[in-house]
Amino acid sequence: MTSTVPVPHGLPTERDAGPFDPPRDLTRLREFRPVSPLVFPDGHEGWLVTGYEELRQLLADTRFSSRQDLGVLHIPYEAPGMPMPTEPSPQEPGLFLSMDPPDHSRMRRKLAGAFTVRRMKQLEERIIAITERQLDHLAALTPPVDLVTEFALPVPSLVICELLGVPYADHPGFQADSARFLEKDIALDDKLAAYGSLLTYLTELVTRKRAEPGDDLLSDLARHEDLTVEELTGAAFLLLLAGHETTANMLSLGTFALLEHPARLAELRADPELLPNAVEELMRYLSVVDVNYRYATEDLELGGETIGKGSTVVISLLAANRDPRRFADPDTLDFHRAARGHLSFGHGVHQCLGQQLARIEMRAGFGGLLRRFPALRLAVPAHEVKLRTDMNIYGVHALPVTWPESAA
Repeated sequence: MTSTVPVPHGLPTERDAGPFDPPRDLTRLREFRPVSPLVFPDGHEGWLVTGYEELRQLLADTRFSSRQDLGVLHIPYEAPGMPMPTEPSPQEPGLFLSMDPPDHSRMRRKLAGAFTVRRMKQLEERIIAITERQLDHLAALTPPVDLVTEFALPVPSLVICELLGVPYADHPGFQADSARFLEKDIALDDKLAAYGSLLTYLTELVTRKRAEPGDDLLSDLARHEDLTVEELTGAAFLLLLAGHETTANMLSLGTFALLEHPARLAELRADPELLPNAVEELMRYLSVVDVNYRYATEDLELGGETIGKGSTVVISLLAANRDPRRFADPDTLDFHRAARGHLSFGHGVHQCLGQQLARIEMRAGFGGLLRRFPALRLAVPAHEVKLRTDMNIYGVHALPVTWPESAA
């Protein structure tokens, strides 16, 4: 079985099966060898995991380390602007996504209280109000408009700014730096400049929060005297980046998917009770945070393969979320399936802290768009929509939409 598909040289990234589907080579690999050797552009012989059960097992095993300072994490695709890493990266304080227990557990515990289901429910009314205000803004515009800049990006940015206590007036700066930081093919100096700009801004912010705390999440964190300013800054960086980039891309790419699946769109409009399930299915189907990495700290068995100590392991959440061994007819968008077991929020100790917040934002965003713009449609042919294949979080760069002005 393993000989029916060649070992890939570099991670397949071309969206040759369509804007919402995994690259065809990833689908073939998942079918024939869900834990596959992968030859990296720098010659490193690592691994690629595309199977659902194999990926769940990996994410639950902290011997597959998230740390970047234990060994070299190799890049699985050509990035002309970035030099190939030749040594481990230093551990940045507070960046809990690149920590293992017990350091990760220490940071996670301090954050967990801010993201409980109960607290998110308390925020729901505020999130709905923010969404409705942005929908009012959208309705006042003359179509066609770009849904990304006028709706999909502002809503989660407004929400995360309010939650963290970041002045929304500062959002043009941090959004520009975030976008630059997430580009794949970018000169190292440019990436470091964007990262440095974000850290400088957030260092000043958390220092102010520690001196004069307010009623927001960063102030709550700043009250923990055992956290350094550097740790607070690192945590703020992750929360700010993840808190607006992921949801913004889900809102825009999800709307694109709905407009390209008119039967599903009509079904959702006819039965708004389907919305929570539709959000889970769109998360599974689109998997905007697709690729992640682990480092094998010892020789490990996974899916019948032996992964050697020191190997970089690339994981594809998109491929795993389309695994027919877990989801029947996985390439069909189906709002009636039980999609809740998807891996788009991760699994194990690094499962997304803000997943309840994201769900509320998506329910408010998609629900509001469907209600307020019943005749929404693309303003350009689907093949002209520019995809974010050049970014580390997938989506669309712009989504030109239109509607009869009398229908908004």
